[in-house]
Amino acid sequence: MSPTRAVRDVVLVDAVRTPFGKAGPNGIYAETRADDLVVAVFRELLRRNPSLPPERIDEVAVAATTQIGDQGLTLGRTSGILAGFPQSVPGFSVDRMCAGALTAVTNLSSGIGVGAYDVVVAGGVEHMGRHPMGEGMDPNPRLIAEKLVDPEALFMGKTAENLHDRFPHLTKARADEYSLRSQEKTAKAYADGLIQPDLVPIATRGATSGWGLATVDEPPRPETTLEGLGSLKTPFRPHGRVTAGNAAGLNDGATGAVLAAEEVATELGLTAKARLVSFAFAGVAPEVMGVGPVPSTEKALAKAGLTIDDIGLFEVNEAFAVQVLAFLDHFGIADDDARVNQYGGAIAVGHPLASSGIRLMAYLARGFETRPDVRYGLTTMCIGLGMGGTVIWENPNYDGKGE
Repeated sequence: MSPTRAVRDVVLVDAVRTPFGKAGPNGIYAETRADDLVVAVFRELLRRNPSLPPERIDEVAVAATTQIGDQGLTLGRTSGILAGFPQSVPGFSVDRMCAGALTAVTNLSSGIGVGAYDVVVAGGVEHMGRHPMGEGMDPNPRLIAEKLVDPEALFMGKTAENLHDRFPHLTKARADEYSLRSQEKTAKAYADGLIQPDLVPIATRGATSGWGLATVDEPPRPETTLEGLGSLKTPFRPHGRVTAGNAAGLNDGATGAVLAAEEVATELGLTAKARLVSFAFAGVAPEVMGVGPVPSTEKALAKAGLTIDDIGLFEVNEAFAVQVLAFLDHFGIADDDARVNQYGGAIAVGHPLASSGIRLMAYLARGFETRPDVRYGLTTMCIGLGMGGTVIWENPNYDGKGE
């Protein structure tokens, strides 16, 4: 007799993150270990959800793009032990470049869906100050020698310039205007107290600054002006269009999330901030990796039986402004549509690679809480080496008045 199996609904219970820092010797986390950032996030998840018995956690997955040094050694397992999870709780690591945390969430959610797990913890970390992207890598020379991959695919800034080439109507002026709005929306979200509740204070230390406490993101530049953006250098190409002002910086930070089967969340008295509807990943030409969210979103929508018009809130990772504009342009969404990145995005707060997927989910969950008229939202991001990833979520606070 075959066992009866039914796919279970998966909910996002909680999502938190460290403040994001600037990578480098003067950044707030210059003297902080990457795995300690993850530990702080995990401990905060337990503190915020006291009705979750740690022994009920069935699996832990932590992502990092550069899995070396203090970002190596099976982070899901070691970080869980360091955070005080019972030794009975297993863990593993994930690498899908920028979509690491997003993939940790979808992998674990799939396990919940088929009944392998009840409650899981996903996370992501990137300490780009200690471990620049690609540190220690040894790409197979056949990738380039046999022209399987364009050499520019290995340089993210050049892939963004290639997007400008492919879509010349997505001008530098539009990219700069979009970037200014990201800074402005982030400043407003901070002023309205919408970002701070999901930030985990982190003790810091520096050789010259001494001890400190990180409570807000380091990268935002609320003083940004269009004139200032227009004067920045284009490091990836002479007379190019990609600058430090219309792209995310190099950053350090960690994120974490608790997910559970919906009936288990109810049993344990846990919240449901978002309900997973569908997800999809897709591949594109690596040299224009920024267009990846377009096919991944089309796939995720098709799997859910939805259209882009059903989506009421969008969280699109801002690796580069042109990449977001390419996504919006494809789906006929205005550059300044209020549904998109309503609290700003990575151009302002930063993009610590593998951690960013859960940051998007935290922002979307906050948006769901404040917008009960919205039923569906999505989180999406481009992924290095030519991919896109999209997750569609349903708002558990939906009041039925948005239809």
